[in-house]
Amino acid sequence: MRSRSANLRTKVIALLASLVALWAFAAWVTLREGVNLLGVQTVDSRIVSPSEPLLLDLQVERRLAVAYLGGPNADRKEALDAARQAVDGHAATWKTTARSWLGRASVSGDAAVRVDEAIAELDELASVRASIDSRSVDRASTIRSYSTLIESLFEIYDAVGSLDDLEIEQDTRNLIELYRLRELISQEDALISGVLAAGRITTDEQYRFTELVISQRFVAGRTRLNDSDQAAFNQVIDGEAFRSLRLLEDRVIDNRGSARPAVNAAEWNNVADRALTHLQEMVLGSGDALVQRALPVAVGVVIRLVLAAGLGLLAVIASIVVSVTTARALVAQLQRLRDAAHQLADERLPGVVERLQRGETVDVATEAPPLNFGNDEIGQVGQAFNRVQQTAIGTAVEQAELRRKVREVFLALARRTQALVHRQLTLLDEMERREENADELEDLFRVDHLATRMRRNAENLIVLSGSQPGRGWRKNVPMVDVARAALQEVEDYTRVKVMPFGSVGLAGRAAGDVIHLLAELIENALTFSPGHTSVEVRGQLVARGFAIEVEDRGLGMADEDLAGINERLAAPSGDFDLADANRLGLFVISRLAGRHGVGVRLKASPYGGTTAVVLIPEDLVTTAEATATPPRSAGSSITTDRRAADAAPRAVTTPTAVAVAEPLNEPPSLNEPPSLNEPAPLNEPSSLNPETMELPALGRREPLRVATDRAATFAGEPPSDPAPLAQRPKPPVVHTEGGLPVRQRQKNLAPGLRGGPTTEEETTDDVDEGRSPEAVRKIMTSYQSGTRRGRANAAALGDYDEEGATAGDNPTSETDDR
Repeated sequence: MRSRSANLRTKVIALLASLVALWAFAAWVTLREGVNLLGVQTVDSRIVSPSEPLLLDLQVERRLAVAYLGGPNADRKEALDAARQAVDGHAATWKTTARSWLGRASVSGDAAVRVDEAIAELDELASVRASIDSRSVDRASTIRSYSTLIESLFEIYDAVGSLDDLEIEQDTRNLIELYRLRELISQEDALISGVLAAGRITTDEQYRFTELVISQRFVAGRTRLNDSDQAAFNQVIDGEAFRSLRLLEDRVIDNRGSARPAVNAAEWNNVADRALTHLQEMVLGSGDALVQRALPVAVGVVIRLVLAAGLGLLAVIASIVVSVTTARALVAQLQRLRDAAHQLADERLPGVVERLQRGETVDVATEAPPLNFGNDEIGQVGQAFNRVQQTAIGTAVEQAELRRKVREVFLALARRTQALVHRQLTLLDEMERREENADELEDLFRVDHLATRMRRNAENLIVLSGSQPGRGWRKNVPMVDVARAALQEVEDYTRVKVMPFGSVGLAGRAAGDVIHLLAELIENALTFSPGHTSVEVRGQLVARGFAIEVEDRGLGMADEDLAGINERLAAPSGDFDLADANRLGLFVISRLAGRHGVGVRLKASPYGGTTAVVLIPEDLVTTAEATATPPRSAGSSITTDRRAADAAPRAVTTPTAVAVAEPLNEPPSLNEPPSLNEPAPLNEPSSLNPETMELPALGRREPLRVATDRAATFAGEPPSDPAPLAQRPKPPVVHTEGGLPVRQRQKNLAPGLRGGPTTEEETTDDVDEGRSPEAVRKIMTSYQSGTRRGRANAAALGDYDEEGATAGDNPTSETDDR
């Protein structure tokens, strides 16, 4: 897995490393031969060459020592001392070279052990000499001591004789065998010299001489030299000196049983010296020939070393330079291709999509210019990438055009549906005014409420298509009326409680969208909470604007879901996700909130449900003085159906919660201009209540206007704060169905002793305590009928947003997309 994910530089370095390793191996193999050759030369100069004269001098000292033991005299002692001096000089030289740094470095393993053993034997030579001088040792022991020392030198030759060239190694070992042959003859010479000096030969010496002769002849017979050396060796063996030596040897062997020597000293010394001299000359000649044969091998090793180490190194360096240069070029091309791909994915393509979403025209050739990467394989990949980016941007343009057409289809359908719903609402309003039957009116009101919800769904389609709904107001609207109007667009509105908002208004340009936003939140709260629980809507001024809270008593949501929804609400995307169709309402909320800078956030409710917090910014919030009030002349009143007025309950405006009992009619859509036969828009002054009590200008109460419908208040008249106690109008006397007056709390107390105004909830509970459900239904039906008539009459006094109203003439006009 690692090799697959490695980058190009790593792969090139790996290839170069393998090439360097291969060169290093080849160089080491060749260099090892050179090092071995250098080591052989060092061994020869430091170990072998200095030991050769030492070996010859030891053989001479051995012969003279044995002769001195056989017949001591002054001449033999003098000759022995001279031989000892020669041995000591060569031994000192050999020890110095063998113990030097180069000498130690040239031998290792078994060869180093053999060198140490030879040095130890040389150190014991002084004790051997002392024994000879005191004549405390016999001739056989003396020969054995010197032969042991000489054999340690031969063991060094055997240890250092290993070479890489097998032919040269074999010739070297054959040359060592010739030295051993000479050593055997030298031992014969030493033994006979002692015998001749003593004038007699013992049986042991007879046996030992026979062994030496047999060994010497065996070694001479098994020697296998190369042709030239073998010819020279045969010439020596077959020569007159060796023939004479063999004759003397045979005479000594045949003289078994006799104590007297079979040869004399002059005869033996002459023949033995000539044989040893001829053999030594032959060995030295073979050694020189061996050096000549090894010279081409050494030259070949040097040539291979130069080729493998020198030229191979140059080839490796050239490969590294070419590889690095090529890798850099490839990496640069690939980085350009990578950067172009990242730029396309991170900048250009999103930029093109964003521009297409803004409706700008995009030229594919300009946005996807071809990139030049050459004509090699990387260049062909670059050409393929050019086609990819052209296809990607072209596809983005086509998809954006397709989405734009789909949005236009959605918008056209939504506008048409909106126009039809508006016509349906108008027709329903006419039917409601003509209908006198309370049961029929109730059904008409339900149909009216369903049509209002259909209008909100149509506006959802408009929002999803990227346009704006047509509803709008020029003047500010009381905030509480905005909340009440939102109730009119949900189904289970009777479960919603709207708490007092205070004397605060909302800018008319944002009223329609905030109503829609609150309706979506309230409907969501109603949907995901049990039917027996209520949903509270409350609002208050805060440091950064006006906050409206919609709180339900449902099961709530997980923290992860809340975080995800809040993230979507805070940063709405340009297009909604069709795969998440169950939460399109959240997209509509985010769109509507983002249009006016309204903040929407969900949090967990202490009751276990969810609380939606809507923060309206300060620039959209107005005070009571800036909120539109209904323009009305003093003493004006509108006469309504007396039957509806008598049946309508009096709603006292107080700071307590307002429980909505029946559907509220929506402000009219902007798709058609308002008329006298349709409900008044948001900023229209509400009609006066069915009953108006005229009081004197001074010293009497002002006309009492009963809030007969939330939509009437929503139409433009904000709820007033409680007036001072001295100026409050006297609440009307309420009677039961039997005509008896209903007791009201604190009614007969002095003004200073009253704890507070009678709330609507308390009054309604006292009034409705004895009524049947049918009576309540009739009262509310008459209540809404009077409200609609009041709004219809007040529509003529309004200043509805003409731009929004004109947009309703053409459902697909561009005015609706503002």
